Amino acid sequence: MAATDGSILEQWRARILAAAAARTPLRLRGAGTKDFYGERLAGEILELREWRGVVSYEPSELVITARCGTPLSQIESELAARGQFLGFEPPAFGADPTLGGVIAAGLSGPRRPYAGAARDYVLGARLLTAGGEALRFGGEVIKNVAGFDVSRLLCGSLGVLGVITEVSLKVLPRPRLEKTLRLELSAPAAVESFNRWAALPLPLSGAAWWQGAAMVRLSGAPAAVRAAREHIGGEIVEAAAAGEWWEALRHCRLPPFSGTVLWRLSVPPAADPLPLPGQPLIDWGGALRWYAEVPAGVAVRDFAVAAGGTALCWRGTAAPRFHPLSPAVARLHQRLKERFDPHGIFNPGRLVAGL
Repeated sequence: MAATDGSILEQWRARILAAAAARTPLRLRGAGTKDFYGERLAGEILELREWRGVVSYEPSELVITARCGTPLSQIESELAARGQFLGFEPPAFGADPTLGGVIAAGLSGPRRPYAGAARDYVLGARLLTAGGEALRFGGEVIKNVAGFDVSRLLCGSLGVLGVITEVSLKVLPRPRLEKTLRLELSAPAAVESFNRWAALPLPLSGAAWWQGAAMVRLSGAPAAVRAAREHIGGEIVEAAAAGEWWEALRHCRLPPFSGTVLWRLSVPPAADPLPLPGQPLIDWGGALRWYAEVPAGVAVRDFAVAAGGTALCWRGTAAPRFHPLSPAVARLHQRLKERFDPHGIFNPGRLVAGL
């Protein structure tokens, strides 16, 4: 049931202040769909799902504001009823994450290179700090950019700065037409083609490669989609099958995601094939490359760095799971943590060891 008053927030505030006084760590938890994601889970669980509900939705303004415990399915259902959607396509991992968890993780789907990342859609946010303060950053309209950078800072923070209680997001209208093309290409040829097409005024909204086939999604005005289809060529994939494929990619349901070891490499889109065993699943037009079942001892991060990128151990036992930060960036993270959570009670060690 959606909360109707601030009693829940008051309960959280009291719990947080007590934890801060006792130096007791708290583990912030929404739906738990991303418990696998991050360095470690620690602290007493503070459940956040009860503070839910859409606060406001202005379809004409392309903005929705909702509480942290609101299920992603509820938000997407309300948007779909008005012909709109979340352009960054957050993954749900076969479950129903909360909005707070979506923003705290900051993950984006196949449309990200062409429509923007999760942080690009955050217009404003409310944060409950370790000192019990209820802070507000940003606004609820697209043209209001006051505090915009602080709102974006929360995206991908994994809850280490405080409890995200409310978020305002920009939304997009559904494309008038969407088509998916399938082309038989090698991985190097697909990456070269993705980059070549991205440099042209084509309505790309997805470009991925797996098992010898490139999948290219076109979204936009019918005339633009038809012209791009003629330029790119390939076979048109039936709409239902195409939708299922992109949803499987978005929500990490394709076979590579079911393995016991999975690496997620972020590299420059035009990077050459990496000398890693096995064939990758390529997304984001070449910028995101997944490698499954990489044998222990393979220097995955060394290869990623050599290509100008980073490597995250999505599933497996590598430590740290996230790519190590540079000393300057690590110091910045530490200073932010000290400012927002001086006693280190929120999700300790979840984002960076020792943070």
